[in-house]
Amino acid sequence: MLRTLKSDIEIIKERDPAARGILEIFLCYPGFQSIVIHRFTHKLWQLRIPLIPRLLSHLNRSVTGIEIHPGAKIGKRVFIDHGMGVVIGETAEIGNNCLLYQGVTLGGTGKSHGKRHPTLKENVVVGAGAKVLGSITVGSNTRIGAGSVVVRNVEGNSTVVGVPGRVVHQSGVKVNPLAHSALPDAEANVIKNLMERIDLLENEILKLQKILQCLANSESIDISKLGDSQNIKDKEIIEFLGDD
Repeated sequence: MLRTLKSDIEIIKERDPAARGILEIFLCYPGFQSIVIHRFTHKLWQLRIPLIPRLLSHLNRSVTGIEIHPGAKIGKRVFIDHGMGVVIGETAEIGNNCLLYQGVTLGGTGKSHGKRHPTLKENVVVGAGAKVLGSITVGSNTRIGAGSVVVRNVEGNSTVVGVPGRVVHQSGVKVNPLAHSALPDAEANVIKNLMERIDLLENEILKLQKILQCLANSESIDISKLGDSQNIKDKEIIEFLGDD
């Protein structure tokens, strides 16, 4: 128990530059406090003691703003940063070295008994406000972007963004778990591709219009002088999409 407590403190000191001491972590980190309380309530839950684990879990939520069902399994060196609004369901499992931000939900789908909440393998990072729902597995070293909704299994070493969550593999690239700006923008990439296709279509339409005009006026057609349409990658679009 003491080793687990020590490892929980170490991961906070590693990942949060604002943590300036052990006493500060004990008194001012609701994520740490909620996990310490949960480890006790989980022991009571495993002993099949009625009511008390759920009552302590309810008290935990009232004090820290983090709701963890006593049946949930949480590994070592797990850090819930900020923590307000985090919900972890009864059959959820969280592996070692995972990082969860505020507003994260590890929730169930349906009302069936048995395994109905997600499993996070080791070194998973779940961004603020993300929802991971159902009896699914998120592989090791995976990052889930803020606000994403994940409802399907995710292989390891992946990045998930969007609603519903889409997987972007980053093979062979080690990513800092705190580098949120490194997450790919799937929506922006799709918009860029659509913009390029629209630009090509506009060019073709403009050329056809000039050819028809030349034919109507019985003029010779010089394809080299037909020109291009106005490029739609103007300053506002570039700024919006974050293109360099």
